[in-house]
Formats: sequence, structure tokens, C-alpha cells
Amino acid sequence: MTDSKYFTTTKKGEIFELKAELNSDKKEKKKEAVKKVIASMTVGKDVSALFPDVVNCMQTDNLELKKLVYLYLMNYAKSQPDMAIMAVNTFVKDCEDPNPLIRALAVRTMGCIRVDKITEYLCEPLRKCLKDEDPYVRKTAAVCVAKLHDINAQLVEDQGFLDTLKDLISDSNPMVVANAVAALSEIAESHPSSNLLDLNPQSINKLLTALNECTEWGQIFILDCLANYTPKDDREAQSICERVTPRLSHANSAVVLSAVKVLMKFMEMLSKDLDYYGTLLKKLAPPLVTLLSAEPELQYVALRNINLIVQKRACDLLFALRATSPTTRPEILKHEMKVFFVKYNDPIYVKLEKLDIMIRLASQANIAQVLAELKEYATEVDVDFVRKAVRAIGRCAIKVEQSAERCVSTLLDLIQTKVNYVVQEAIVVIKDIFRKYPNKYESVIATLCENLDSLDEPEARAAMIWIVGEYAERIDNADELLESFLEGFHDESTQVQLQLLTAIVKLFLKKPTETQELVQQVLSLATQDSDNPDLRDRGYIYWRLLSTDPVAAKEVVLAEKPLISEETDLIEPTLLDELICYIGTLASVYHKPPSAFVEGGRGVVHKSLPPRTASSESTESPETAPAGAPPGEQLDVIPTQGDLLGDLLNLDLGPPVSGPPLATSSVQMGAVDLLGSGLDSLMGDEPEGIGAPNFVSPPAAAVPANLGAPMGSGLSDLFDLTSGVGTLSGSYVAPKAVWLPAMKAKGLEISGTFTRQVGSISMDLQLTNKALQVMTDFAIQFNRNSFGLAPAAPLQVHAPLSPNQTVEISLPLNTVGSVMKMEPLNNLQVAVKNNIDVFYFSTLYPLHILFVEDGKMDRQMFLATWKDIPNENEAQFQIRDCPLNAEAVSSRLQSSNIFTVAKRNVEGQDMLYQSLKLTNGIWVLAELRIQPGNPSFMLSLKCRAPEVSQHVYQAYETILKN
Repeated sequence: MTDSKYFTTTKKGEIFELKAELNSDKKEKKKEAVKKVIASMTVGKDVSALFPDVVNCMQTDNLELKKLVYLYLMNYAKSQPDMAIMAVNTFVKDCEDPNPLIRALAVRTMGCIRVDKITEYLCEPLRKCLKDEDPYVRKTAAVCVAKLHDINAQLVEDQGFLDTLKDLISDSNPMVVANAVAALSEIAESHPSSNLLDLNPQSINKLLTALNECTEWGQIFILDCLANYTPKDDREAQSICERVTPRLSHANSAVVLSAVKVLMKFMEMLSKDLDYYGTLLKKLAPPLVTLLSAEPELQYVALRNINLIVQKRACDLLFALRATSPTTRPEILKHEMKVFFVKYNDPIYVKLEKLDIMIRLASQANIAQVLAELKEYATEVDVDFVRKAVRAIGRCAIKVEQSAERCVSTLLDLIQTKVNYVVQEAIVVIKDIFRKYPNKYESVIATLCENLDSLDEPEARAAMIWIVGEYAERIDNADELLESFLEGFHDESTQVQLQLLTAIVKLFLKKPTETQELVQQVLSLATQDSDNPDLRDRGYIYWRLLSTDPVAAKEVVLAEKPLISEETDLIEPTLLDELICYIGTLASVYHKPPSAFVEGGRGVVHKSLPPRTASSESTESPETAPAGAPPGEQLDVIPTQGDLLGDLLNLDLGPPVSGPPLATSSVQMGAVDLLGSGLDSLMGDEPEGIGAPNFVSPPAAAVPANLGAPMGSGLSDLFDLTSGVGTLSGSYVAPKAVWLPAMKAKGLEISGTFTRQVGSISMDLQLTNKALQVMTDFAIQFNRNSFGLAPAAPLQVHAPLSPNQTVEISLPLNTVGSVMKMEPLNNLQVAVKNNIDVFYFSTLYPLHILFVEDGKMDRQMFLATWKDIPNENEAQFQIRDCPLNAEAVSSRLQSSNIFTVAKRNVEGQDMLYQSLKLTNGIWVLAELRIQPGNPSFMLSLKCRAPEVSQHVYQAYETILKN
């Protein structure tokens, strides 16, 4: 009879009967009783009253009965901690049993009993099991150390279990090695600042040896550990790759992806000219393709990871464009296009992901095949899929120039179907094609205008309005078409209103006599009748432009637009490099770093790829685009709609305009770059040496009051832009680091650091001319960033910079620029212009420059705020190797605007309660626990915006250790 009989009993007085059976002298009756207890426990009945009777059954040689008792014990030990102590003697005894299965069972159960009272009793049995002669016991004990560390980390460290775990990496049994690596990785993850997995070539060799012999999950643990190692040179990287490559043919998809992660990381260190590099790339494709024959859920995970890998290859090819022809470089999966063709029974999430990868792999060689597929998809019944397919045709046109005509023809065929959503998507993508290939396909405008009445989606309406405004001189009834949109102006979405305003101003500048009433009507609607600040501000700018200098207005509004980039949807390179380090994890499926979705007290460590090898074609770093490369190839700065990254490419590269410089106004123009460059000329004279608008604000008198408001942002609720009150403070200043090497900026080397003094933030720059020509006309611009950092004045280099000359400049900064959340949060993308070219780089600023001087909270407010912030927002970190006492810590932190609100001593520990405030008004509360004589501090941070906690912790470490 099966065990199901134990789940069917519903007798009254059952507990009493079970108690009697558990105390029976007959072994079989006792075992039956324990099975009934476990069955009751499984279905949710409370059988904790039987705890002492069940524990008495532990004294048995029967392995099955012992397992059942241990199962019961694990479940109820937490609710009956005093009773659980009764079992300790049995654990100790079982850990010395001659049967290794019983020894392993005892140590496994010990790790699962999460009761503080009995953990210290278990240390001695655990120590013996870690050195047991049987590998099965040792591997079980290794995992138990990680579980015990989670309950009481200090105990594990004091008992020396971590050192024993490290010794197990050299064990002769591969499964013991794998479990030791898994345990150390788990502990290291919860304590990112600790250096538990101190890997070296010898230990790596041991791991690679164990890799061939352990189980699939053991292989995953070892591969993930290898991925965290940085080889000392390319020879070691190649050696590791050669030994990991056989894992690509493993049947388990998790092993395959972990192997791919290791290879993708170490390939960064290999010279791209090596034959082995090309061979390795070819070996990566078949296992990835094989993953696509699995069930849909696995396919989706594989596709998301393939998407990252394909994007990474695209980035690498663009970086290498200036050094070698892309045709000479092997591209992964380029011959595997057919496996990404959509099947009729694929779920929608698989279809959409395949579609995305198809576009990324599209090239001149396969575009005919891809377009035929996409046209077929556009006639499907799934609306979302059809929309994506139509967009994909447009993306192909932009990516592969030779196919543009065929793509436009395909889109026109689709418009003729008169299917509403197909027509709307087609118009949206044709707008982008017009941007990419000006004056080439405008003959189709008449066909587009015929479908104007069917447009009801904001994006399609906005695209059509842009086309009418941009090509108004070619459309006889452009004014009538735009007037028809104007009738329901207040009912339109903001996107359509903004586009309509710009289109009518363009029309007026092209046909001023016929459209004067129309432009007055739209300006009145935008400025007087609208309560949308973006729309109102743009209306005021146009109004002032048109009323003061129509010629300047024409130069601004009808300026030649930069061509849109081939790959506007590539993930930002620094984020892409981080995601490559997380292949095979949730981060690779979400395409977000773990810090974006993992909550809790663990500090998240940002991973990154090793620096590229110094071979000839790959001297570009992920942070900088090739100096002087065309705008479309700047990987850090990819223009997208509504993204100031595009504005970095709009710098005026013309000769300097002479004239007196503008006085810097107190009104900062967070939203000034609505219309591209050249806006200064309509407010007054241009600043000397540069014609780009973002560097200096126009005179206050010439700007409407509401123009100073920064543009809206997705983070406006999180980052409430305010500024601190300035008092004297001397916060820690990091030494200057090279941000832009001369080899990447045509001889211009930029080093720098950030400072905060007397409430003012500065970027201290050192410019060195290592070229053979004089450099002049310097200017600087920042991309939108998390805290609105922006230059408060132009970059003043008063004399030409001669060859081999160095100049030091302090650039004042403010925090009223436009805001956009960056990854990581303190990432700052910078464009620097001189008479030679525009150069781009990104750097990480220390968060403590944003700690304001009025960041001290009073005690009552501190207590109330600490209670008010949810517990899940609390993050805990360990600061190691800091031999300072509480007074010195408090003093040093106060100099960087981290204020001690209260101090008390609890059981010999100094507790500092501290507060700080960021420039955008975010408060961070801290509890710092200092044990006199112990150089390790515990830091607890609470904040309503928990994503800043990791960076605040880094600021603490930086300030206290320097």
C-alpha cells in the first residue's frame, strides 16, 4: 500500500493516539506513527505538541525513521527552540556514526535548524564533518557552513570555518570542491567587501580540473566562480577558455550559458587578430542555436542572452571600425538567421524576441531573406506582433542602406492594405527613414497624406505632423492639414501638441504670408490656454524667437538635423558590459543590473568586463567612443527621442564667433535645448568661442519666468531638485585620475577629480596637449544624469594650449541640470570640444560631493523618520580595515557633511546615528556600529530611495579609509 493512506485519517483525539504510538516499544509501530505525524504536518495540521515524543524517536539505527524525525525537527525547531536543545546530543552522536549517510544527514539537518540557541553546540560536530574521511560528508558540511553563516556570521568567522572552506577548494573530490566554491560564493555575495574567494592561477587550475568530473550543478558553481576571476594576461585567459570550451556541448542549458559567460568575459582579453579568437567565436554559435530547440520558456531565456551577445559583438565591431574593416572580423550567428525565423506556434514573447535578434543580425547578405519574412509577419493576426514586424522593416531600412528602397516599397504595399494599425506603424517608421535618408523618398508623402484621417494613435499622429511640417513646401495644402489637427488641440496628447506647435512654426517660416493667423493661434493655445509646462516653455521660446529675430528663428527651427543612428536601441555600453557578466541569470533576462531589481540588505557589487587587450584594433575602452568617429558610431552617445544624449552630438563645430561673452545668469536652462543648437543668438550675443546653447544661460531679462524650470523626467518624484546651504566644509578629495587618454582624443589628455568646498561643487580638470598642434576653443557639456549635475559656467581656457603644455582648470558645477537615471547612479557622460574635434568620455563621481551642509536632522525627527521608512529599504554593509575610534570617525565624516545626530554605547559598542542630505533633497539615515579595538564596522542605511544606499556606503568607505 502507498503512503497516501497516512493523509486520509481524520479521527478525533488523533494527537493522543499518535503520542501513544510514538512511545510504543515496537519499531514498526513507531515508524508508522512518525509517518502519520509528518503527513499531518504536511497538510498544515499543528503537531508541535508531539515534539518531545518525536525527538525521543531519534535514538534509532533505522535510517528511514531518522530522516523522518529530522524532517519534523527542521520544521518545528524554530517554534520550539527550548525543546530543540534536546536533540543536540543526538546530533553530536550521529556526526560520529560509522555510516557516512547518517553523518551527512545529521550535518545537513544541523544547517537547516535556524535556532541561535543551539548553533554554538553544533560547531564541534561541524568541524569534524568538514574534515571527515568520506567526501559525501565533507560536501554536505561545506554547504552547512554557508547556512550557519547566514544565521550567525560572527560565529563562523571566530570558529575558523571560512579558512577550512578555503582549504576544501584543494580537496581531491570534485563535488567537495564544487560545494566549497558554492558556499564561499554565497557568503561572499552577502559580504561583497570581503575577499573570501581569493583566486590565483593555482586555485583556478584546481577548479578547472574539478570541472570535468563534478555534477552539472557543481559545474555551474565552478563556472560562475571562474567568471569572477580576472586573468593576469591574455595567455592565461586563452588557457582557461580552452579548458572551459568543452562545457559548451553539455546537455544542461545552465552549464552552457555559464560557459558562454566565462568565454565572453575572457575573450575581451584576447587579441582579435588571433586565429584562436575566430575559432572561439565560431564555437559559440552552435550551442546557442541548440538552446532554441528547447521548450518556449527556455527558448526565451536563451534568446534574451543571445540578444546581449549579439549587441556586444555589434559594439565591438563599431569600436574596431577605424582600425580594420568589419568584413574581416567574424560575427557570431551571422549564418544562423533561419533559426530565428518565427514559427506559427511560438508564444508571443518568443516571437518578439526573435524579431529583435533578426534585425540585429540583418546585413546586406541576408536582407532579402529577412524582408520576405517580415512582410509575411505583417499579415499575421496578432496585432502586437504585426506592429513589431512593421517597425522591424523600418529598422532594417535604417540599418542596411542598400535595402532602404525595397523596405520603403514594402511599407507602401502594407499601407495599401488599409489595415489601421499597420498604416499607423508604417507612418511612424517612414518618418525615421526620412530622417536617415533626406531628400530621397519624399515622393511617398502624397500616399501618406491620403491616410491622414485614419490616424488615431498619438505616435502615428505626431509622426504624420512632423512629416507635414518638415516637408511643408512640397505639400500644397499643408496649412489645411495642420489646421485640421489644431481643431482638437487640447484633446491631443502632449507628444502630438509639441509636434504640432513645432510643425506650424516650421510652416510659418516657409510660408509666412499664408499662415500668420495659424501660427498666432497655436502660440496662443500653447502659452495661454495650456497648463503643460513643457508645451508652454516651447511656445514662449518660439514666440520670442519669431518676435525678435525671424532670421535666427529660421536658422534654429529649420536647422539641418543630424542623421539618426543605425543602432539607436543598443544598450548603453557600460551597462552592456555589466550584463555580459550576468549571462545565465535573471539580470540577463530583464536586461537590467541586479541592483535595479534585487531588494534587501545585501550590498550589490557592480561587475565589469576586464579591460580590452592592447592589440592594435581594440584600443578603445567601453567608456569612450573612437575620437573623431562619425556621430552614428559613438557608442556612449546614441541619440534617441527625448534623450539629451542626442544633444551631445549637436555641438557647433564651426569657427568661434567673436563678440563679448554673456554674463552667466542665475536662471539655469534645464530645458533650453528643445530646438537643437544656436539658441543663444536669439537672446543676445553668442558666448565667445562656441555656438552651442547648453554651455551658458541667456540673460535673465530675456527669458520668461517659467523657462528656468528643468524638463520633466521619469525620476521627478524621486529627485526633487533643491540645493544645499553653503558653509565651510573640507570634504575628502580623490587624487586626479585620467578620464580621457590622449590616444583616444587626438592628443588631448584629460585628468580630473571632483571637490566640494564651502557648499560649491567643482570639477578640477587637468588638460594636457600631447599632439603636435595648438588646441583652442574649448567647451564642455554634460549629458543628463541622475542628480542634474551641469557646468555652472563655460570651460575657461584663457590661452591656446600649445603642444606638451598642461593647464589646470576648476570648473564650477551646479545641480539644476536635466535629470535622467543612469546606470550606475553616479555615472556622468561628458562631451569636450576643441578646435580639433568633439570627444566623449564617462566617469563616476563620488556621491559625497552631493552631501549638503544642512544635512543634520534633529533627534526627534531622526527617530520618527527612521521608523517611517519601511524595513525593506534598510541596507547593511560592513566597513573593514578601519582602525579609527568613534570620535575620529564622527569628526572625519562631519568634514564631508555626514552629521552625527546622536551617540550611545550599547554593551561596549559605540553606536553613531547619522544623517546626510543630497542636493536633490533625499535624506539618508545611518546607524554605524563600532566595537572598540575591532577594525570592522557595521553600517545600516535607511533611505526612501534605496538605490542610493550602495553609493552612500562607498562614500563612507572612501572618506574613512583616506
